Amino acid sequence: MAHGFIGLFLPLAVGIVLGLLGGGGSILALPIFLYVFQVPTKPAVAMSLAVVGMSAFVGFLGHWRQGTVSLRIALPFGAFAMLGAFVTARLAHLVPERLQLGLFMAFALTAAVLMLRDAARTPTRDAPHGDVVPAFGSLLAAQALGVGVLTSLIGAGGGFVIVPALVLLARVPVKVAVGSSLLIITMNALSGFVGYMGSVPIDWPLVTGFTGVAAVGALAGTRLVRFVPQRRIKQGFAILILVLGAVVVARSLGLIG
Repeated sequence: MAHGFIGLFLPLAVGIVLGLLGGGGSILALPIFLYVFQVPTKPAVAMSLAVVGMSAFVGFLGHWRQGTVSLRIALPFGAFAMLGAFVTARLAHLVPERLQLGLFMAFALTAAVLMLRDAARTPTRDAPHGDVVPAFGSLLAAQALGVGVLTSLIGAGGGFVIVPALVLLARVPVKVAVGSSLLIITMNALSGFVGYMGSVPIDWPLVTGFTGVAAVGALAGTRLVRFVPQRRIKQGFAILILVLGAVVVARSLGLIG
């Protein structure tokens, strides 16, 4: 993979974020493809989905070994998300690139604000696993479809939407929601990527190298999640998103080269 140290450090950071937070990797991956590797918008969206899907799967395996995954919730949520992602990817050529980038920025900045607000709250204890009986209903199904549509339009796995949905609507403990979201992101992102194949050019060597390094990062992130204060991670990552957002907006307006 080109770009030397940067080409190794950036995908590693994407994977670590995914493993630690159960989402957020795609918010980093898309700008990296766009502005570091100079990939056009639609291929960058597709390649971001491939990277996030595969690295999320590695992160999921770590959570699975720790017992922090609910298949009863993750599999049906993922199935509905896959449907939305695949159909939207097949129609994405009809969507202007400027609109896709605008939606991405709106999603990223909203995620940053929500993360800062969440980090400022007093932490609460998760409910014991044995007391939780998760159920998948129509409200979650509708949200899963929406996550799939959003995923294919902006190249984001949807972890910042999935985790709150599982916690608030299905009463899943936060750590289980994070682990379950990684399986959902895997299903969702890879379905969107398959939907893009054949309609946009894919730089396979770049995708393969980036994914391999990001997968190592995701594995490391899942091991660190028990030791790193989540509040500080969220605050730092939210600030990073805001900085990235400012750069993307500035470049879109022609204020910087």
